[in-house]
Order: sequence, then C-alpha cells, then structure tokens
Amino acid sequence: MFKSSLKLTHFAVLMSLLCLILFHFPFFSFVCKNVDYKSINGIIIIASLIILMLVLNAFVFYLVFFLSRFVGKFLLVIFFIVNAIAVYFVNTYSVIIDESMVGNVLNTRYEEASSFFSIKLVVYIILLAVIPAIYIIKTNIIKEPVKRFLITALVSLLFILTLAFANASNWLWIDKNSKALGGLAMPWSYSVNLSLFYVHKAQENQQEILLPNATIKDDKKSVVVLVIGESARKQNFSLYGYSKNTNPLLSTTSNVFHFDATSCATYTTAGIKCILEHTSTDELYEILPNYLYRNNVEVVWRSNNWGEPPLHIKNYQNKDSLKANCKEGCDYDEVLLTGLKEQILASRKNKILIVLHTSTSHGPTYSQKYPPQFERFKPVCNSVELAKCSHEELINAYDNTIVYTDYILHKIIEDLKQLTAYNSAMIFVSDHGESLGEKNLYTHGLPLSIAPKEQYEIPFIVWVSDSTKHLKPEKTLSQNHVFHSVLNFLNIHSPVYNEEMNIFK
Repeated sequence: MFKSSLKLTHFAVLMSLLCLILFHFPFFSFVCKNVDYKSINGIIIIASLIILMLVLNAFVFYLVFFLSRFVGKFLLVIFFIVNAIAVYFVNTYSVIIDESMVGNVLNTRYEEASSFFSIKLVVYIILLAVIPAIYIIKTNIIKEPVKRFLITALVSLLFILTLAFANASNWLWIDKNSKALGGLAMPWSYSVNLSLFYVHKAQENQQEILLPNATIKDDKKSVVVLVIGESARKQNFSLYGYSKNTNPLLSTTSNVFHFDATSCATYTTAGIKCILEHTSTDELYEILPNYLYRNNVEVVWRSNNWGEPPLHIKNYQNKDSLKANCKEGCDYDEVLLTGLKEQILASRKNKILIVLHTSTSHGPTYSQKYPPQFERFKPVCNSVELAKCSHEELINAYDNTIVYTDYILHKIIEDLKQLTAYNSAMIFVSDHGESLGEKNLYTHGLPLSIAPKEQYEIPFIVWVSDSTKHLKPEKTLSQNHVFHSVLNFLNIHSPVYNEEMNIFK
C-alpha cells in the first residue's frame, strides 16, 4: 500500500483514505450522534458521507497534484500538520472549527496560545502529521497523461454530483447541521472558514457608520465603570444561587443588583461588539466608547485582554503600561485598577466612562488567572488537558476565578464610594459563558445555535452609589442593554437611545 512510487490516482486516493482514518473520527462521531444509525436512512447518510468525503478529498488532491507535484506536496504537508492540531483541539476541548473559531485563533496572542501546549499535542503532531509528511515528501508520484486526467476528473465530478442528488431527501438534515459538519470536516473546516473570515473581515473594515450626535444634558459629575468579564458564566456566581460562596464580598455590599442575561455570541470579539453597540447587527455602527468620546465624554479603556473592536479614543492603556505604577496583583487583572480613582479625579470633564477589559476566567489555565491567596476551593486543575482533571478540580479552579472577580469588583466599588462628588455606577457583564465538561464540552466558541446554556448565560451585575438612580425590575437582559443604560446614567440624550433597553428608572 505504501509504495515509494505511486500513480497520481492511487496517491490521491491513498491520501484521502489517510485523511478519513486520521482526521474524521469527530466528524462521523457527530453524524452518528445525530442520526438513527440503526435505521436504513441513517446507514445511507453515514455511508454516503464516507464515500463523499473520500471521493471529494481525492478529487481535490488529484487536481492540485496534477497541476504541480511540488505545490501539492507542500499543501498536503501543511494540511496534515494543521489537521493534527485541529483534531487535537476538537478531541480535547470539543470545539468546532467554524468561522468564529477561526477568528478566535487569529485573534489569540502567544500568551494565550502557549497555555494550550501539552505533551498530548506533540504526540498528535508527530503521529498524525510528521510521520505522514515524511512519506508524502519521499513518495515519487507518477504523473498521468492529460487525457486520463480529464477523464478521471470528469468521472469523479459526475460521481460527486450524482451522490449529492441521490441524497436530496437528506439535504434538510445536512443543512440543519451544516455548521457543525463544516466545522469538523478536515481540511475544509479551517480552509473554507479562513476564507470566509477574511471576506467578512474586509467588510467590517469599511468606514464605521457614525451615530447621530448626542447632547450632554447636565453638568453633574457622573462616572460609569464598565467591567467586561471574560468567560464568566452566571451559574457559578453565588449571587445567582450557586451553592458555593463565590461572591463573599458582593453579597454583603449594599446597592448591588444582578440580572439574568444572555450573550449574543459565544466568543470574545462578537461578545464585546454586542456589549458596546446600540443594537445587534452585522453592520459596523459606532460603538459606545467611540461615540461618547466623539461627544465630549472622558473615555478610558484599560485592557488585560484582546479582541475589542477598533477604538477611536485617546486614552487606551494595556497592562504593560499600567504595570509601571502597579503595586499589587500586577500579573493579574488587578493591574487594571492601578491609579483608577486618581485618574477619575484628574479628569477635567464631568462625564466619564471607564472600560476595564479583564481576562480572569479564560481557560484552560484557570488556576493561573488569580493570585495564590484566592485559591479558596481545592484541589484545583492545573492541566491544560481539562478532560484529564476530575470535575471537582476543574470546577474548583474556575470557581476561584469567580472569587477573584468578586474581589476586583468589590475593590472598584470601594474606590467609587470615595468619589463623593460623583454619581457612580459599576456595571459588570461577561462577553460569553464557559463550558466546564458538561456534555463533554469545554471552554467556549460553539455556534450559538447549538451552544449549551453554559456558554451564553452570563452575569449582569450593577452597583450604584447612594442617592442616585434606582433600577427597573427587569428579568432578563441582553448585552445591548449596556449602551442605553450608560447613556441614561450619564444623562446623555441621543436619537438612538432606547428607553426599553435602559435598566435605570
């Protein structure tokens, strides 16, 4: 089977078969879970997809290698390496490599990416990529005459089309599960979605649509600190009834309110965009910080994370710039509080928005996201291969990130309490939730249509200073409530303001 010289047709079929065996277990595992594989129709779907996957991959490999054996070998080696890495993440974290996941990967910095490194990943790369790559490079591929190539290509294409139309009765099922199927089919999951990502990215880079001008209605000093949480899920906050006391400080703080809320996405970039825009849309409308800054509000953005939309403000500070004056918690999200109160007092403007973009609950290294003194629950998971940890260890590590979040929010509130000349509010809302082993799923990023509630049910916590605004008895909020509530609190009139999306009375 593995000869040193192979005809192009045989080589393309062999490579397709290898791809099927090495990289498509998650794909067919998903299919088997979502069809009745004991029924005739279920067997037909599975068999058809196996044949289609084999023939389609072989057809593409055949075309590429006929045009250029050198380019074909180069691309195939790249495919096997990326396939191995992709399948590792699919098997380890139950992710789906769709367009949003491709965006997550491209927006991931080395600091985050390195936290996923493990011996298991190296084993995947060696067994599924390096060894096949050596064979691919060394194999002598015998090119076929043009006439034979045209006949083979035409027959393959006709076979693919015939098989597709023969399964017309199953198109509805395939369409329903298209995101998951497309996100698990290697190498098309990342290659096709990479193309789609850049197409949509080019559309996003178009000119930002400016909102109508706003008007500041009074001179009263007011400040809102908007804290954007990372991967914080509602069900692990004791404020929401969680059995473990993960909010020891907020639960004893007056004027703290919490609401049920849902995110409009399960990944950071879309979640933050939703928090900052006036309505959920695919259009690139002016986001809250840019809008307020353009309308004479003091805006400060402090970040220990990434993935925010383009910011057009003067005062952007990352953790490296804040570390220079930091005295405690400098390697964690606490660095974002460095000199916060002093910066507010130094402002010459009466209306201030501070945005703190945290990273506290981002996996898989939950145990490294908080200082040692906040390890309240033990034992904890210290592995990036979350499935290797016990459920108790994983939950404990994650719960400790919530305890640390509780401390940070409480510390912000204590700083704001000292600003007696200001009406103050603190709003905490997460970009999305997090899976911690439920249904064998980990972290986040599944398409919202199939994501479990753990990935989109988020906390929405609000604190207001004494004698300021009261809150409406809302039940469930969206991330878009942030935009309109901030406008209301700062008493800023805007034509796009929606009273129904405001949480304050």
